[in-house]
Amino acid sequence: MNPIVVHKYGGSSLADLDRVRAVARRIADTVADGRRVVAVVSAMGKTTDELLARAKGLAANPNPRELDMLLSTGERVSTALLAIALGELGVLAVSFTGSQSGVITNTRHNRARIIEVRPYRVLDELDAGKVVIIAGYQGVSYAREITTLGRGGTDTTAVAMAAALGAEYCEICSDVDGVYTADPRVVPEARRLDALDHDAMVALARHGSRVLNQDCVEYASRRGVAIFAKSTFGPRDDAGTVVRVNPGHEGSPVTAIAHRVRLGELTLAAGQDAGVLLEEMDRLGVYAETMSGGGDEALRLSFPLDDAHRLEALQTRLGEVFGAAVSTRTDRGSVTVVGHGLGDEPALLRRVLATAREVAQAPCPLHLGPLAAALTVPGPAVEPLVRRLHAELLGGPQ
Repeated sequence: MNPIVVHKYGGSSLADLDRVRAVARRIADTVADGRRVVAVVSAMGKTTDELLARAKGLAANPNPRELDMLLSTGERVSTALLAIALGELGVLAVSFTGSQSGVITNTRHNRARIIEVRPYRVLDELDAGKVVIIAGYQGVSYAREITTLGRGGTDTTAVAMAAALGAEYCEICSDVDGVYTADPRVVPEARRLDALDHDAMVALARHGSRVLNQDCVEYASRRGVAIFAKSTFGPRDDAGTVVRVNPGHEGSPVTAIAHRVRLGELTLAAGQDAGVLLEEMDRLGVYAETMSGGGDEALRLSFPLDDAHRLEALQTRLGEVFGAAVSTRTDRGSVTVVGHGLGDEPALLRRVLATAREVAQAPCPLHLGPLAAALTVPGPAVEPLVRRLHAELLGGPQ
């Protein structure tokens, strides 16, 4: 049998009908090369944001189950349109929802995790000579409820499907041609990385790199899946950036710089019950990315605002439970230096802290992990700090 490959196409790659046709031609070319193709797709353009805005127009804190029912419709439109476009090219294709393709998740709404993939129908259709187009970002729980995977969940669907099918490779196709030393929209002189290991890519994704989703890379690491981050409409022979096991490390301790502009920060006074705080956050779908302090110190948590759909309800509830002992800010951001061995470079960390203080005009808390030194900074200071640190640590004009 011809080898199976998995392609993922993001919303910008499917933003209008002309782009849908172009993606169909790209898939048809891959089929002509002798491969069986599974295409995992996102909703077109800004569809998910528009659907979320409609829900927010009706309720400040939409019911999580109904929100999943609503948001999951965006990908279904993309799958059907792409199948129709392939049919016009003479390529047999069939579209599936997440549940039809066998993506099984836990019961958490709005940010579910994939438990397993049962790709039996997908394999049947591939064996019948069809391209299979799958709605990413969604699945079905073992309680038979529609669930969504959170921002970037289409990447995770693609990697999980590639692992389940034993695919030759998984291409994550978007409007960028790979992973860079910083966001090139912020740092024009940023350089594309040819290869990364899974751990470094997880650190970049966790701290704001939008090229690949964190859960996607973690899943790929566990299952040994090689990911190629590529431009949808770039040259077909351009390999982009490959994320795989043991790609080799450069001599520099700094690999790249990631950032987030929209980050929430929650502070709980010393002596309060952190377990109650985390329980309320979990119940209302707000999930911490970093955590420091606790015990005799104030506990500080950061969380991405993009997935915090019920933040207002959480703030109200925490006020009822903790009163003035808890506070929330939504004007924060983060800048993170990623690389192997950062903990062994105290001079470099001092330099990072000094530069952050100079740019932000205030001391900036630093959270040090195995591969990441993450600074919490005021939102307006994020992009200027990214440019300064990139120039100092990775080269380029200041």
